[in-house]
Amino acid sequence: MYVSLMSDKEKEPITPSLEEQIRDMLQKANVSFFAQQDGSDAGPAAPAPAPTADDPAADVDEDPLKPIREFQHKPRDVRDYLDRFVVQQEEAKKVLSVAICDHYNHVRRCIEGEHEPNGDYAKHNIMLLGPTGVGKTYMLRCAAKLIGVPFVKADATKFTETGYVGHDVEDLVRDLVKAADGNTDLAQYGIIFLDEIDKIAAASSAGGKDVSGRGVQINLLKLMEETDVNLFSQTDLIGQMQAIMDIQKGGDAGTRKISTRHILFIVSGAFDKLGEQVQKRVAQRQIGFTDTETGDVEETEYLKQAGTRDFIEYGFEPEFVGRLPVRVVCEHLRPEDLVEIMLKSEGSVLDQYRGDFEGYGIDMSIAADAVHAIAELAHSEKTGARGLMTVLERLFRNFKYELPSTPIRSLDVTKDTVSDPEAALKRVMDHTDSARRDILREELDLYIAGFAEAFGIKLSFTKDAAEALLDICTRKGKSVRAECDDRFRDFEYGVKLITRNTGRMAFSVTRKLVENPSEEISKRIAKSFQKDNA
Repeated sequence: MYVSLMSDKEKEPITPSLEEQIRDMLQKANVSFFAQQDGSDAGPAAPAPAPTADDPAADVDEDPLKPIREFQHKPRDVRDYLDRFVVQQEEAKKVLSVAICDHYNHVRRCIEGEHEPNGDYAKHNIMLLGPTGVGKTYMLRCAAKLIGVPFVKADATKFTETGYVGHDVEDLVRDLVKAADGNTDLAQYGIIFLDEIDKIAAASSAGGKDVSGRGVQINLLKLMEETDVNLFSQTDLIGQMQAIMDIQKGGDAGTRKISTRHILFIVSGAFDKLGEQVQKRVAQRQIGFTDTETGDVEETEYLKQAGTRDFIEYGFEPEFVGRLPVRVVCEHLRPEDLVEIMLKSEGSVLDQYRGDFEGYGIDMSIAADAVHAIAELAHSEKTGARGLMTVLERLFRNFKYELPSTPIRSLDVTKDTVSDPEAALKRVMDHTDSARRDILREELDLYIAGFAEAFGIKLSFTKDAAEALLDICTRKGKSVRAECDDRFRDFEYGVKLITRNTGRMAFSVTRKLVENPSEEISKRIAKSFQKDNA
């Protein structure tokens, strides 16, 4: 359907009210809009003047391709950079470093004109195999940051053959443009990382639609080779409106397509069944020739022996596998690797927990044997480095809940703390009972002051009433404010009524009132009326 924004007879501009509505819609969607004065037919708005030498903006680098133009990294440079963030995976780092350097050296030379941009070149698209939580995504994200190119990560399971159930594979390229802040020149040299690629290898059921397997592979291999992707999908109403508005004002729709020729594609997956498949093939080949037991060999060792034929039998199209020439297997992480991750890697999850406690003014220290105990527990989770977060969250969740409300300013984590965190927390809390009551007394003073400021009535707690309230707060583990708000929810109305009847601006809180507030406040209200009528 074609919708005209101008009158067929007079070709008048759209009314200001409609234009304002469209402008507002585009701005909310973060879409650029070239404004034009009402009634003007001078065409699109003039570009902003270039910054002068005296303008501070002149010092800002406006060339988004500068990192690629100046790419001079060697494979060892990339490997050394990845070592700062990811532990182990030496072979994977080496393969990635070489492939990335080869790819971006070629891109740099194409930009400089040393290579023919449309000449034949086989891209170093990469396939990573191995278990979860070993640093695959983290490595690629760090590599993209080092190079200075946009990076997009997605799961292959969310895509379908035509996008009628899930997402269209071309959305990956559109997301890359978004990651480049809309700069298509930079986006065409970005990195797309597709995880869970092994999940789209299953063959379609007989007679049924293949919406998750072969069709997705066919569409992906087009992207990995070379194709032009429309930046506005058929369902992108905002994008279509933007193009119409640009044309309406005498301009053009701008760059509507982006080539995938120089986008580096990297896929990964656990490939659990592939290891078993290769193991059976190897076992059959060894029958009668060796007594080697295959049961003690790690699964990753079999993945290293996987060839193109194994991937095809696993459920991949030959053309799809052929466009992933660089293949590398990531190793399982051992407990000692998890220790190194906690102690040496930049952005360690253990450092994050230290920062969490520092936010409450608590200095956390951890003994070496505690670190090893955490690593052993995390290794038993079988989720790689992600197991560290699982174990640390389980270990510290109650500490982070209880300690900020106490005077404790240091926490020493030992092996006993890791083995029984509840008992360790109880010991810490038992040593601070007297100090905790001091904090509760300060909270009670703040509650009394806040009540006086809000209602102009001074509360006074008797000594036994204050102690009774502190006992209740200690037993429930609640703050004084929370307990008073709950216990004395009708306090404000009752106190105001008594004050109005008696004229007194002070109110005494006794132990009976703390223990049974509804009954006691009712008695006092009734008594205040009796006195008033006397």
